[in-house]
Amino acid sequence: MLSSTFVRSKVGRVIPAMLVALLLAGCPSRAPQTPPANIQGEARASAYYYLQQLQQSTDDNKADWQLLAIRALIREGNLPQATQQLNTLPHDMTSLQQRERLLLNAELQVAGKDYASARETLSHVDSSMLSSNQLVRLYQAQITAHQGQASLALIRTYIALQPLLKGPAYQDNLDKTWQTLVALKPTELNSLVINADENVLQGWLDLLHIYQDNRQDPELLKAGIKDWQNRYPQNPAATSLPTQLSQVQNFTQASASHIALLLPLNGQAKVFADAIQQGFVAAQSGVTLAMQVQAPAATNSPDQAAIGSNTESAAAPATEAENTAPVTAVETATAVPTPMTISSQVKVYDTTSQPLTALLAKAQQEGATLVVGPLLKTDVEQLAGTPTPLNVLALNQPEQPKDNPNICYFALSPEDEAHDAAHHIWEQQKRQPLLLLPRGAFGVRIAKAFAEEWQKLGGQTVLRQEIGSAGELRQMVNGGGIRMSGTPVTVSAPAEQSVTIAGLTIPAQPSETSTTIGGGVDAVYIVAGQNQLALIKPLIDMTTNSRSKPAIFASSRSYQAGAGPDFRLEMEGVQFSDIPLLAGVNPQLQQQVSRQLRNDYSLVRLYAMGMDAWALANHFAEMRQLPGFQVAGATGVLSSSQNCVINRKLTWLQYRQGSVVPVS
Repeated sequence: MLSSTFVRSKVGRVIPAMLVALLLAGCPSRAPQTPPANIQGEARASAYYYLQQLQQSTDDNKADWQLLAIRALIREGNLPQATQQLNTLPHDMTSLQQRERLLLNAELQVAGKDYASARETLSHVDSSMLSSNQLVRLYQAQITAHQGQASLALIRTYIALQPLLKGPAYQDNLDKTWQTLVALKPTELNSLVINADENVLQGWLDLLHIYQDNRQDPELLKAGIKDWQNRYPQNPAATSLPTQLSQVQNFTQASASHIALLLPLNGQAKVFADAIQQGFVAAQSGVTLAMQVQAPAATNSPDQAAIGSNTESAAAPATEAENTAPVTAVETATAVPTPMTISSQVKVYDTTSQPLTALLAKAQQEGATLVVGPLLKTDVEQLAGTPTPLNVLALNQPEQPKDNPNICYFALSPEDEAHDAAHHIWEQQKRQPLLLLPRGAFGVRIAKAFAEEWQKLGGQTVLRQEIGSAGELRQMVNGGGIRMSGTPVTVSAPAEQSVTIAGLTIPAQPSETSTTIGGGVDAVYIVAGQNQLALIKPLIDMTTNSRSKPAIFASSRSYQAGAGPDFRLEMEGVQFSDIPLLAGVNPQLQQQVSRQLRNDYSLVRLYAMGMDAWALANHFAEMRQLPGFQVAGATGVLSSSQNCVINRKLTWLQYRQGSVVPVS
C-alpha cells in the first residue's frame, strides 16, 4: 500500500496537467494568428505576402488584403498586375474600402504618368475621412500629378503635407515649397487670392517678397529674414529655413580687389580671347547695357600688362552698323542690374606661355585674390586637380563639373542655349517638339541637353531629325518638304520622375519610344545658320497646312548681320533667341561693338561674355553661396545652378511684318 504522502504528491502533479490540457482544448483561438489587415496604415510588406494572405483569408477581409496587395504592386512598379487586381475588387465594399480604392486608382494613374486622369480622380477623394498615412499618400500623389508646374494649388498641397512629415522628409518638403514659390511668375503672384485664415500661406508669401526685394543685397536679406522669423514664429520655415535661405545666414563676401585674367594670347584662340578681353575692359571702365557708351581710349599691351582701374571703354565710336536687321528695343532683363566697383586691379596672364599650375601660383604670389579664366577647355578640365586657395571664375566648363567651393563655371555653351530653348518652348504651352539639328556630335549634344531639360519640366518624348547642308536642303524641295517626324531622343529617366508615396518610392516607368508623337508635332526647334533657315522654313510650310502648322523656334546661330527685308518677311512668325546685347537692349552699344568687331556676331557674343565675366567676378561670392542670386548681363539673365555652373536666360525675339520684335 502506497503512503498517503506519495498519493498527494502524484495527484498534485496530475491535476495541473489536466487543467492545461482542458484549457488548450477549449481555447483554439489562442494559437498565433496573422495580424489583421489595416488598409489605413503602413503597407511595407511585399506584394507576394499580401497576395498569399488574400488566398488564405476569409471572405470578411479578402478585400482588405487585396487593397494592400495593389498598393505593394504599385510600389514595386508592377502596374499591369496592380491594374488587374484593381479591376477585380468586389463592388460591395465598405465606405472605408471604397475610399482606399479611389486613392489607389489615383496612385496607379500617377505611376503610369496619366496625370490628367489622376488629377480628376484625386478631386473626388474626401480628405476629411482619411487617416494620416492616407493623407500623406493623397498629398504626394497630388504633388506628382502637378508635374512640377508652380501654382497656388501646389503650394497649398505642400503646406498641408508639412505637419505630417518628420526627419529629412520635413526639410525636403520645406525646400520644395520654397522652390515652387520662387518659380511662380510675376503675373501669377499679382493675381493670387488667399483666404483670411491661411496664415501659413500668407507667411510664405511675405517671405517670398522679402527675398525678391532684397536678394541682390545679402546683408539686407539677412535682416529681412530675421525680422520675418520674429513676425511668423509659428510658420514651419521660421525654425527651419529652406536650404536656399539658410545659406544666406552664412554668407561671406569675397575679395575682387586684384583680378588675374587668364587668356590664350597666342595661337588660334587669340581672336576669341581678344574679344573677351575687350568686353572685360569695357565693363571695368563702367560700360553696361543700361548706360550710354563712353568714348574709347588706347589700352596697354595685353601680355601680362596691368589694366588700370581708369581704363576707358574699348568700344568704338558710335556709328550705325551696316545691314543689320531693325530690332525694336526690348525691356531690360528682369534681374536687377547690380552696381559694380571699378577699383579692382586687373592683370592679364597668357595661358599659352606656362602651365596652368605655374600661372595660378604666379598670380597668387603677385597678389591676386580672384582668377577669371582660363578659357580653353583643356585648361578648365585641369582646374579640379589643381589646388589653389584663389576663387576661380572659369570661362568654360568641363564635361562633368564637380562641386568645388572656390570654382564657378561660365561658358557660352550650346547646351546652355538648348536648356533655355526647352524652357521657352514649354512656357509657350507647346508639348510635342521636333528638333532639327546638324549631323554629328554637335547635334547629339544639343538633342541630349534639350531632352534632359524637357523631361525635368514634365515633358516626355522629344523627336530629333538631322538636317544637312544648304545644297541638301534644296534637293528636298522635290521630295515634298520636311516631314514632321523623327527619332526619339534617348535620355535616361531622371530621379525626379520616381513617385514617393508615404515614404516609399515607386520606380519611374519608362516612356514609350516611337517615331511619331500622338496628336502631331506642335513646335520645331531649329539649330542652323541663316542660309539653312531660309530654306527650312519654306520646306516646313510645304509639309504642313494652316491647321497643323507648328510654331517655329530657332537658335542664335540663325541671327546674323546682313538679313534683308525679303528674308525677314519670309521668316514671319519665327521666334529666335539671342543675348541681350544683340537683342536691342542697348542699340547704341550693339552698333558700336558690332562695328568694332566687323559685324562678326560670334565675336560680339564673346565681347558680351567678357562684360559679364567682370560682373560675375565682382559678385563671385553671391553666385557661389546664394542660390537664386541673379545678374542682368549682356549675355542673358545670369544665375547659378548646381556646382556653380552659370546659367543664362536669353532674350527671345520674333519676325513680324518685316521687323524683329520682342516675343510677347
